[in-house]
Order: sequence, then C-alpha cells, then structure tokens
Amino acid sequence: MSSSFLADAQTRMKKAVDHTLHEFANIHTGKASPTMVEGVMVESYGSMMRIKDCAAISTPDPRQIVIQPWDKGALQAIVKGIQMANIGLNPRVDGSVVRIGLPEMSKERRQEFVKIAQRLAEEGRVHVRNVRRDVLESAKKAKLPEDEAKRVEKDVQTATDKAIADINASLAAKERDLLTVG
Repeated sequence: MSSSFLADAQTRMKKAVDHTLHEFANIHTGKASPTMVEGVMVESYGSMMRIKDCAAISTPDPRQIVIQPWDKGALQAIVKGIQMANIGLNPRVDGSVVRIGLPEMSKERRQEFVKIAQRLAEEGRVHVRNVRRDVLESAKKAKLPEDEAKRVEKDVQTATDKAIADINASLAAKERDLLTVG
C-alpha cells in the first residue's frame, strides 16, 4: 500500500522536473539551435507547415542557423515566416539557403534570461512540494499503521529532495550556459 503512495509521488514529481527542464530548453542561450526555428509556420503550396517539415535546419557554428528548403521555391516563404513569427531573428537568402546570424547577447540580456530560468526553477520546486503535500495528505486519509505512515513520509521526502536536487542541478547548468560568453 505504501509503495503506491511513493510511486504516485515519484511519477508526479518526475513530470514536474521534466516540465521544468523542457521550459529551460526554450530559453535562448545565445547559441544557435535548430529548435529556435523548427516550429515556425510557413506557407508552402497554399498550406501552412512548420519549417522542419519543408527544410533541413543546421547550425554550422554557434552563431548561425542555416535552413535549406527541399524546394527552392520556399526560400521567400521561409524568410517571411521567420519575420512574421517575430522571434527576433533576421533571416537572409544566400543562394539556395536561408542564413540567420545570431547577434552576441549583451550581459544584461544574459542576466535577464538567468532570472527567467530561476523563476522557472522555483515554479518547478513549488510544484514538487505541492505533490509531496498532496501525497502525504492522501496517505494520512488512508489511515496507515504508524510505522508504515512514517516510512511513506520518509520515502516521499527522499523523492522530493531528489526532484528538487535535479531541478537545482539543471538550473546551475543553464546559468553556466547563459553566462558563458562564447
């Protein structure tokens, strides 16, 4: 019985940690990444599709994204789609590809992103603590024998500590990425 409480807590905490890590991945670190543009919608053959569905996206260096459409006729549509997406990127056509140069991020901008990462990490930690509270309340309502209740409480606290440590480690890595000028 007590293992079901722990399993529930671990599953829900893992979701909170995974969500936080996914949010971290969306924070722009100044390094080029295909994920920055792959979801941008472009009009091709009269319908809307994501760039990743109509072109190859690569990052030949940390400051550049290159998009090579499978159909050369889509070049202007890709440029227009990126401009319309309003994501702060300036695409230009270079022969048969679209190139996007990424500007150097200012120290202030990097600090701003660090603050966003810290806020997301705190939201993740709060969610993990809420899961702990909910599971412990469920365990109390189940009227478990005292020794089993104490074991559940200890195991759930251990899972909580691990989930929060995972979030903190990921936050530290994200902060290093954001503050590394390179």
